[in-house]
Amino acid sequence: MEDLSSPSPSSAAPQLRFGKIDDIASRVAAAIDGARRFLFSQQHEEGYWCGELEADTTLESDYILLHTLLGTGNAERFQKCANYILRHQNEDGGWPIYAHGPSNISATVKAYFGLKLAGYKPEHAALAKARKKILEMGGVTEVNTFTKIYLCFLGQYDYDAVPAIPPEIVLFPKWFWFNIYEISSWSRAILVPLSICYAKKPLRKIPDEMGVEELFLGGREKARMRLAWSKKLVSWRNFFLCLDRMVHWFEAVHIRPLRSVALNVAKKWMLQRFDMSDGLGAIYPSILNSIIALRCLGYSLDDPQVIRALDEFEKLGIEEEDTFRMQPCKSPVWDTAYALYALGESGVPADDPRMVKCADWMLQKQVRNAGDWKVKNKQGQPGGWYFEFNNEFYPDVDDSAMVCLSLAHVDHPNGRYQRESVQRAIDWILSMQCRNGGWASFDKNNDRMVFEHIPFADHNAMLDPATVDITGRILEMLGAYGYGQDHPAVKNALKFIRGEQEPDGSWFGRWGVNYIYGTMLVLRGLEAMGIDCHEPSIQQAAEWLRMVQNPDGGWGETVGSYDDPTMKGVGTSTPSQTAWAVMGLMAANDTRSDCVARGIAYLLHTQKKDGSWDEPYYTGTGFPRVFYLSYHLYRQYFPLIALTTYKKVLAEKGN
Repeated sequence: MEDLSSPSPSSAAPQLRFGKIDDIASRVAAAIDGARRFLFSQQHEEGYWCGELEADTTLESDYILLHTLLGTGNAERFQKCANYILRHQNEDGGWPIYAHGPSNISATVKAYFGLKLAGYKPEHAALAKARKKILEMGGVTEVNTFTKIYLCFLGQYDYDAVPAIPPEIVLFPKWFWFNIYEISSWSRAILVPLSICYAKKPLRKIPDEMGVEELFLGGREKARMRLAWSKKLVSWRNFFLCLDRMVHWFEAVHIRPLRSVALNVAKKWMLQRFDMSDGLGAIYPSILNSIIALRCLGYSLDDPQVIRALDEFEKLGIEEEDTFRMQPCKSPVWDTAYALYALGESGVPADDPRMVKCADWMLQKQVRNAGDWKVKNKQGQPGGWYFEFNNEFYPDVDDSAMVCLSLAHVDHPNGRYQRESVQRAIDWILSMQCRNGGWASFDKNNDRMVFEHIPFADHNAMLDPATVDITGRILEMLGAYGYGQDHPAVKNALKFIRGEQEPDGSWFGRWGVNYIYGTMLVLRGLEAMGIDCHEPSIQQAAEWLRMVQNPDGGWGETVGSYDDPTMKGVGTSTPSQTAWAVMGLMAANDTRSDCVARGIAYLLHTQKKDGSWDEPYYTGTGFPRVFYLSYHLYRQYFPLIALTTYKKVLAEKGN
């Protein structure tokens, strides 16, 4: 057995040598103890955990734009946003959508515009570099639809040139081929208020020197501002572009017989979802859009609805001495469930007061009212959990499964309350299974792929189809509560998972970066269901994980793998992704290989004295290819789970 001894400070990778298993066990135990103490130190007084959720600078840029549009801008706050934006500029002048990533046209145009709105002049060195990069990337006309619409608000783009989002879409009945419940929940929450904005076409004039005329190739008058037709004449893109042109024509000649009805329905829909929620959908873009929509509908800045929406929006901010940044949302239920699970796995007693307090906080967050999910799941009864502090309309399957897994490690004083809550959640999760055997996040059978061709769907997340990473987690949860391979839902899920495996043995990760994440969750789900680890699909997956291990013993994968499949499993090692790979290998019963030992050595080597880890890269996914996340607690609880699992393996070998 290999000894995971500490390397010299100048060494780039952990050094391994043969030694006694007891020595290794003591080092792993010490690392677990340190990680456990650090994680407990992050627990809030109320019992929950909530790490920072970091995203790209488009949030700070949009923050400046919103307050400019509302006329509520604060010069000092704008300067702090600008400081934060400037710190993330790439050497080539652009801005990325994830740490250390390539420059992105939409993020760069937003940053450029945000800086100008904050008072920066075009001759400023950062703006000069950015302008050059934007023009190299094709100019402002290459940005995505949401960016174009936001530019319209301040007169920097033409409403007639952006894809139409007519509020009449809310009038389509639920049985109709296209209606708002056939698109993902987050798209729904973003687009309904945005449709109100599109109908009202708000416009605030700004000084010419703050505009972005210089970002149009050849000038704004000559720029091709509308979306280009597909070269393939008969295509879904061209079909939807034809509809888009028709809508624009009706707008131009004022043929809108149902507009007032549609606006009233959209307003009512939006206001209903303000209830029991931290703002509409409890996510940054829908809250921002709802604020603008309220103003478009005539609500004053001192109206209670506007004040409340603005308060929820501002709560997402983090202000420091010289910077201000925004979070896309908050993740307390998710972080709490994982922290509780990691601590329980590491041996913290189930009746520990800190664990009980945490469980009590989570149990109070269980959804007891029907939300949007009920439209496509008429038989299911409420029982899930959401991601944020409050988001009653939008519980999700992934959080619900993780909460159930974590509660298995707690002995709550009211045992009956705990058992009934968990069973209610399991029943809801089972009712949310899609027709293909997998599970999606917020909705059931939300997979009409043709809608990805809708012109305003270039945020690449129009749908919410079943994914293997969520399905794998649910199998793990069901296994923890005694469900086996003979259960009909499990049989269908196993069939779905096997059909989704990549030729190289990996699985795609929709909600984490990327194939390492997906492969780990599937392998853990299969292990929980008692699937023979010698099954070829499992061994092929384990071999793929071994093949992509880095020389330093860790694993890493950049979000570039969503764009380029050749980047699968390729990237600088990170604590969270190393933990995922180690967890996946051990789930495949690889407990003796050099790969696992070196992965554990990497985690021991990179752990800080306070028991924590650092991770500068993004390992969370919002919308593949468009929006990524850095969960600041991923680097803490995933290594703890991996080390704990390895400790159990060592104990078995010691016996």
